[in-house]
Amino acid sequence: MKKTAKPIVVEQLFDTSVENVWSSITVLDRMQQWFFNNIPSFEPIVGFETQFIIQVEDRVFPHIWKLTEVVPLKKITYDWSYEGYSGSALVVFELIEKGDQTLVKLTSTVVEDFPDNIPEFKRESGVEGWNYFIKKSLKDYLEEHEE
Repeated sequence: MKKTAKPIVVEQLFDTSVENVWSSITVLDRMQQWFFNNIPSFEPIVGFETQFIIQVEDRVFPHIWKLTEVVPLKKITYDWSYEGYSGSALVVFELIEKGDQTLVKLTSTVVEDFPDNIPEFKRESGVEGWNYFIKKSLKDYLEEHEE
């Protein structure tokens, strides 16, 4: 993906409170159930950093997350990059209360170009991945963990 590409935006309305969604995207043991099961630590604090590895076939992607903005119950922003690869993106989770429902708007914006020759860094892969995480994995998790 390139800086010139339009951001990936995925929206999903959930039949649960903003507090439940916030907890699901900021509490480690909950994140591990729907996002990445090997996240080693997480704190919703600006400046917090964590790293973990995701392997796809024979390729290893050491994820590096650094939190750049945290507005409790409203927004959390990650600087998302991969050790050993060029490229970074800003990933923003926005939570919008809609009565007793919560709209999650995820926006992924490339701020430094990713390599062209790696399938996981292509736009289609990003769109597919974020749709899976928000519209399938998080949705299923929240339906099972209604608070």
